[in-house]
Amino acid sequence: MSAPKNVAEHVLDRLAAWGVHRFYGYPGDGIGGIFTAIPKRDDAEFVQVRHEETAAFAACADVKYRGSPIGCCAVTSGPGAIHALNGLYDAKLDHQPVVALLGHTAQTAQAGGYYQEVDLSTLFSDVGGYVAEVKDPSQVRHIVDRACRTALADRTVAVIILPSDVLEEDAVPEPPDAHGYYQTSAVPSSDPGAPADSALRAAAEVLNAGEKVAILAGAGALGASQVLTEVANRLQAGLSTALLGKGVVDERSPWNTGAIGLLGTTASWHLMRECDTLLIVGSTMPYTEYYPAPGQARAVQIDVDGSRCGIRYDTDVNLTGDADATLTALLPMLREKESSDWRAHVERWTASWDSYSEQRAHAHTSALNPELVVRELSDRLPEDAQIAVDCGTATSWYARDLTLRPTQRGSLSGTLLSMGGALPYAIAAKTAHPDRPVVALVGDGAMQMNGVNELITVQRYWRTWADPRFVVLVLSNDDLSFVSWETRGMLGEAPDPQSQSLPDVPYADWAKLLGLDGVTLTERDAIGSVWDRAFAADRPFVVDAKVDKDIPLVPPHVTLQQAFNTARSQVTGDPDALSIIANGVRETVGAKARSLLGLAPKD
Repeated sequence: MSAPKNVAEHVLDRLAAWGVHRFYGYPGDGIGGIFTAIPKRDDAEFVQVRHEETAAFAACADVKYRGSPIGCCAVTSGPGAIHALNGLYDAKLDHQPVVALLGHTAQTAQAGGYYQEVDLSTLFSDVGGYVAEVKDPSQVRHIVDRACRTALADRTVAVIILPSDVLEEDAVPEPPDAHGYYQTSAVPSSDPGAPADSALRAAAEVLNAGEKVAILAGAGALGASQVLTEVANRLQAGLSTALLGKGVVDERSPWNTGAIGLLGTTASWHLMRECDTLLIVGSTMPYTEYYPAPGQARAVQIDVDGSRCGIRYDTDVNLTGDADATLTALLPMLREKESSDWRAHVERWTASWDSYSEQRAHAHTSALNPELVVRELSDRLPEDAQIAVDCGTATSWYARDLTLRPTQRGSLSGTLLSMGGALPYAIAAKTAHPDRPVVALVGDGAMQMNGVNELITVQRYWRTWADPRFVVLVLSNDDLSFVSWETRGMLGEAPDPQSQSLPDVPYADWAKLLGLDGVTLTERDAIGSVWDRAFAADRPFVVDAKVDKDIPLVPPHVTLQQAFNTARSQVTGDPDALSIIANGVRETVGAKARSLLGLAPKD
């Protein structure tokens, strides 16, 4: 390729040296130079989404689904950059390397109150691990290099601010060998690898001494499935996963207790509360009440970032290193434990949870049972499926009712827990791997937030995909039901229909209007056949499932206060009280909470 003619071309050249070839975004005059330079390149792909927030979400997800080493979004100045903030915070909080290219007011007009002028350096100072503005063409090389290196090394967001007039200036690809200039490298730094043997031996000593070992695996364990399974079997351990680690070990394994935390399983609760030793691999799951009790267990933690070790539980040994390399080095130091009563206990807890969950899913409800809809998907998921999940009740049913294998990949906005992420994630997953099927699990609140718009993006690109299977499940109940349950359980109040109810939208009809396909699912007996139809479709397919909003979100361990609050909400005018009771809230609230309220048991 010939030498870049202007700054915009030089920026793309230098990003390409770091492996950045895909750009999610939406054009505008503030970033126009980048958008006129992209079509001139054979190695650059631009994905036009409907909103800058989607662009940032997709850039984050592109890395999560292993599409690019560094995600990248390109958005215009002022409002465009502001829109991108939410998706960039998703990347920051989930520790994903993303570079954001932000258009900016021309330097000649800055500080003059120009249209769309925003102080981007100040605005992005919290989300960006590195924030720099290119004010002179000679800065491109070292700013892009530093941004990419920081994004990769710190697994965070780096922000490059590009004034519109600077983008058009002549490039300076090789800064002069002179005072005040930098000669920088586009070679990534080495991976952290495994810790020293002395640290590994200290960790092995703790793990070998344990009789009841529990493992908590998070996103940092992805890619270490095989060796993590070997470690668990050698230690006769039970294993639970944080949301972003779901599927790292085959969830059909009887000693895999499933998700942990507020949306987790009772099996994982027992695993943590009865273990004497804990191994944390690549997770900083923040609900500390779901870890072992303080002082209960000795603990070892493995994380690629040493600053994240020992911040959730009082650990005995902290190992800074790549999960796969560290576990591989640790494995020979671990003693083979014989079949134990502990592993048998773990498997009984798991079996008991599976039985309970199956019963919940098959319970008859006033509308479709959302748990049954998701459980029926598990056995139909293609082996190489990619799953994108939105925030809300969809997250709960994903965590509890969808069984993943390591060949599949699911992800979501795991720490920010932002609504509106599933469709951008699904688009990124399909863009990164157009030959793999994608399934998005979305509540109707998130679908109305930006999902309906991003179906237009799906319509624009689906014919370019090698595999057209792109299935969107909308769990439609005309209610912001997760927040409704939080209102009951945390505040003890009945949800206000004015704030919680949603308009009924014909999602399947909208898909058909766009030239896609879909069906409105209302009958329990049709769930399996609709899933089969969706995966056999020759184009993207929307399943608009009319589900019951009054299915209780039961924590794995119901505190007395939660029980009290939920019971209280039923006597404060909750319009759905009868439906909730019919759907089994009596089981979750319990007679104790009712007695506290002076209520007689209900028939």
